[in-house]
Amino acid sequence: MKKPLFDSCFLGPLLLRNRFVRSATHEGLADENGLYTPELTALYAALAKAEVGLIISGHAWVRPEGEASARQASAASEDAVELWRIATDLVHRNGGAIALQLAHGGGKARCPETSIGPSPFPHPSKKGMCREAGKEELDAIVAAFGDAARRARSGGFDAVQIHAAHGYLLSQFLSPFYNRRQDEYGGPLENRMRLLVRVYRSVRAAVGDSFPVLVKINSEDFVEGGFSREECVAVCRTLEELGLSGVELSGGIPEAGAKRSPVRLENPEHPSAKTYYEDASKSLKAALSIPVILTGGIRWPETAARLVGENACDFVSLSRPLIAEPGLIRRWMEEDDFRAECVSCNACFRPILTGRGFRCPKFGAARKDA
Repeated sequence: MKKPLFDSCFLGPLLLRNRFVRSATHEGLADENGLYTPELTALYAALAKAEVGLIISGHAWVRPEGEASARQASAASEDAVELWRIATDLVHRNGGAIALQLAHGGGKARCPETSIGPSPFPHPSKKGMCREAGKEELDAIVAAFGDAARRARSGGFDAVQIHAAHGYLLSQFLSPFYNRRQDEYGGPLENRMRLLVRVYRSVRAAVGDSFPVLVKINSEDFVEGGFSREECVAVCRTLEELGLSGVELSGGIPEAGAKRSPVRLENPEHPSAKTYYEDASKSLKAALSIPVILTGGIRWPETAARLVGENACDFVSLSRPLIAEPGLIRRWMEEDDFRAECVSCNACFRPILTGRGFRCPKFGAARKDA
């Protein structure tokens, strides 16, 4: 059962030591300028040492107005590159690979006064509405993604991932729930995907044809009038035709509520339980020839093996389980097949969002660290 999961395999042109991916997770460990700290570097090194195949960094903002959270990493500064090289070198020394996730918070960015979206909608802080982005601002954002990707390659990352999920800027443009524009960026899907396609082209031009470029996208928004499963397939097929290396499938926006948000409280009770997005992933994988990474509700290696065996995905990604148990993948590989400790309670967000570290309050003290 374990062998297919732990065989080396290609994600696009990138050879990984196994099929396990650490899904992008906001760590809250960058400094006040968004630069990598020794703590953040040590976290990535520990995950690599613990046999994670590919580490995807926490979302890194490409422009200041796109910063979503306190102590979020920046991809907008040349000063970041040398510190990235320290982190990526440690990951490589420990046998791992690492991708930088590139993001813009859009209308859900940290500062309400400078937040921009496809159309005005209420800021999460409830302090007014975000402003509709102008076309020149969108041009600057497209260029910023490309510049950030160029820095990532210079900084030793093995890939970049464009964050187009979870209700951030690119997800907002894809979704008619947020996007009420009447210009070439709104209305039919061809228009709503225009910004993402432009961002992808900018990133691809910056890194070249042989460098892996991934996208993280919602299977659907799970709100009335939101981005749909069928639209997800259509967008991914378009990006595949343009040379995309792989897709990570997630789902939900904050407005979907706790039961359908990107970080559900749903806690699978047995290995055969259906994971959050597996039906959508099977449809997507059937439509694409590039690799599909699936996240959401994977708590047993048996589940991961089933998903790969049933052609739901090529790789499985984990977020909260690797907060509770950084050494989980190594444990599954070397010791046992027991369930991940994570119970999807989201208690890990409290220390991260309040600057008290990156840990699981429930299991952190007793866990077996990497």
